[in-house]
Amino acid sequence: MKFRQGLAVTLSLFLGLTLSLDLERVEKARFCTWYLAMNLNPADGHIMDYLECWDQDRFIGTYKEALSKDYLNRVVWSHPISYIALVRHQAGEIDAVKVFRFIQGHKSLLYRFQNDQRKVVTEGGPLQESISAMAQNLEDDPVFSVDGDLAFNWVYANNGVRIVLTGGHLSAADSNDENTHGLGNHISFGEHTGAREISNIHDCPHPSCTNKGGKPIQLQGTDHGVDGRVNSGPVYGNYAIYVSEDATSFPSPGQMLQLELEVEPALRFF
Repeated sequence: MKFRQGLAVTLSLFLGLTLSLDLERVEKARFCTWYLAMNLNPADGHIMDYLECWDQDRFIGTYKEALSKDYLNRVVWSHPISYIALVRHQAGEIDAVKVFRFIQGHKSLLYRFQNDQRKVVTEGGPLQESISAMAQNLEDDPVFSVDGDLAFNWVYANNGVRIVLTGGHLSAADSNDENTHGLGNHISFGEHTGAREISNIHDCPHPSCTNKGGKPIQLQGTDHGVDGRVNSGPVYGNYAIYVSEDATSFPSPGQMLQLELEVEPALRFF
């Protein structure tokens, strides 16, 4: 009798543990993960312009200051992904976010910045666009004041922008108008004075552009080369780049960022 009772208790514990593990697997399967790939602070003294590490296998910054200074995680940067989120934040608190799906999935950001020249890399526009009611400086923000998809490595004449939205002004390949604005800019390759981390939209509504070069350009923050035509401007926030293999939704404005974020998938494409 005691043997049977002991066996029953053991079996009950085993079944309970198995059920618990199964429930844990189901719970984990319900969530997708975003990983912080890059953070841009346009006033931290380090200029993340077009030429600085976007196409290199190199770690920049520290985990401790990942959301307060320029940061690039080389492990995440080289991992195959299908979704990207551009997030403007204030000291880690989400201000605005756009989520996109890549046309070609399962390729790393390192591969894309090494190979996708003047290429529109996402399709269908944002899967999610969320902006805080308290967000400021939206009228000329290079990400949140324009519509469209993402284009990478937009080189034109002797200039280039690493990330730009197609709803803004996209300079022709042979144009030297200095009028394409976004994240990771450089004007006049070969001259250190042309380094510009974040360039705002100004006087350049799509599809025309009234700024034909030579006018003073206002950038965010102080992270840019010394150029008489460039003015330091206010910092609208830090800009974080998150990537995922399967996440299609991102936490809402007001929530706090971390190196990794778990979310429930909003959409499934397969």
